[in-house]
Amino acid sequence: MRDYEELSAFLGEWGPFQRLIFFLLSVSIIPNGFNGMSAVFLAGVPEHRCALPPGANLSSAWADASLPREQRGGRDVPSRCRRYRLAELANFSAQGLRPGTDVDLARLPQERCLDGWEYSRDVYHHTIVTQWNLVCDDDWKVPLTTSLFFVGVLIGSFVSGQLSDRFGRKTILFATMAVQTGFSFLQIFSTSWEMFTILFLIVGMGQISNYVVAFVLGTEILGKSVRIIFSTLGVCIFFAIGYMLLPLFAYFIRDWRMLLLALTVPGLFCVPLWWVIPESPRWLITQRRFQEAEVIIRKAAKMNGVTAPDVLFDPVEMQDLNLQQQQTADLFDLFRNQNIATITVMSLLLWMLTSIGYFGLSLSTPNLHGDAYVNCFLSAVIEVPAYVIAWLLLRILPRRYSIAGTLFLGGGVVLFIQLVPTSLHILSVILVMLGKFGITSAFSMLYVYTAELYPTIVRNMAVGATSMSSRVGSIIAPYFVYLGAYDRFLPYILMGSLTVLIGIVTLFLPESYGNPLPENLDQMLKVKCFKTRQRNSNMKNIKEAQENHEIDHPVVIKAVHIHEI
Repeated sequence: MRDYEELSAFLGEWGPFQRLIFFLLSVSIIPNGFNGMSAVFLAGVPEHRCALPPGANLSSAWADASLPREQRGGRDVPSRCRRYRLAELANFSAQGLRPGTDVDLARLPQERCLDGWEYSRDVYHHTIVTQWNLVCDDDWKVPLTTSLFFVGVLIGSFVSGQLSDRFGRKTILFATMAVQTGFSFLQIFSTSWEMFTILFLIVGMGQISNYVVAFVLGTEILGKSVRIIFSTLGVCIFFAIGYMLLPLFAYFIRDWRMLLLALTVPGLFCVPLWWVIPESPRWLITQRRFQEAEVIIRKAAKMNGVTAPDVLFDPVEMQDLNLQQQQTADLFDLFRNQNIATITVMSLLLWMLTSIGYFGLSLSTPNLHGDAYVNCFLSAVIEVPAYVIAWLLLRILPRRYSIAGTLFLGGGVVLFIQLVPTSLHILSVILVMLGKFGITSAFSMLYVYTAELYPTIVRNMAVGATSMSSRVGSIIAPYFVYLGAYDRFLPYILMGSLTVLIGIVTLFLPESYGNPLPENLDQMLKVKCFKTRQRNSNMKNIKEAQENHEIDHPVVIKAVHIHEI
């Protein structure tokens, strides 16, 4: 049977139908942008200190001196989680003693914040941290909240493909939109951290499923030339637009419940798209639903102003399709031999460590000097030129050098942050944004590169496995940010080092640029070290053959060498 490209060629590549699908599917990605990073503000940690009970009999001097001092970020600041024992302070205050003069504060016993905390309202007014006191002994719950969201993303990325293959792209697209919007709305009514986190996990499942299915639906409907722009610029840039909207919403809405409500409302505007966005004709054809596919194709032809053929699906071709047996593969095929196993392990590491760098830098914007809302907005804006550069690099330069170069750029500048004097805060922010630019560019090129490395039989499996590896990286990333509470530079040192390391590893992967897509495992390109080893082995065999007078003509040697290359 003719493939879908040939069957729908009469529609053209960029008519009104394709432009409408391109725009509407890209717009449907916008809510994913602000939901994916919403934890930055929903779980923002304000400055805090131990609260004193209303009936504490302390003078103003003893109230001010009730907190021990500690070193944090190179500064001497009041403790966030400890105070001097209140009974002792009340006794000294009643006796008229002065702190630091009559009493040595360093010798006083300390206690935990038994009466709660006072929170600064300079940056955040009301977050889930202030709602359920997720500080001090419970501060581990903050990164866990974000990690569990990404656990939901991991689960969603695993099931979304199977669900859309079974029930259709359009059905699952709008079902996952409803999950994302509906459970975000339910989060507003959370009565505990546990309830909020479980709902957040489900939101993560809907968030990634919506993204993946919209991506698949667009690539199946749009033509070959538009498909690359859609997957690299359309989807990614509209995700960045949603990311940009997040700090704007959060700046004007400082209460976490109202912020969630504001982030939920845009999802309702996607409901009318159900009557505009069609099902994937490709999927309908694979399900033998030819009549429904023909209706969609004829509507597209009418919208584009072209005449459709009288017969789209020939009965003989439909019978041939019913007889076709599709070749299948399983996960073990990604490790069938030494070469493909090495490529798979390197690809899994590449995706996971790049994901750690991307999400680590995105989630760490509140820890940067300056305004948290401005920093988050800059982190979103920098993604737009990163996606454009990635698209240009994919068109003109080899994949390995493009990805490795952007990883070296991203990781290198992040490593330099520790050398910046504390007085040059702006320079630190610039380096973080430049690092985010490099890592984002590399991240956006991984889908194309991975798809080109693997043969048709395992290509979907490989992209799915490596994508899930990146979800593992996103689950780990919040804990890199959490390390900043102990050492301001430690997250950047770790993320920068790992990014540079994986950039070096990338150079040993095969180069796919300009090569035809492999159709089977034998056609896969060789890892660089394997290729060199094989060439050296062949030359050694030739040399031994010469010594044994089995080969004695230079032309034969040259022919053998050229054939091996």
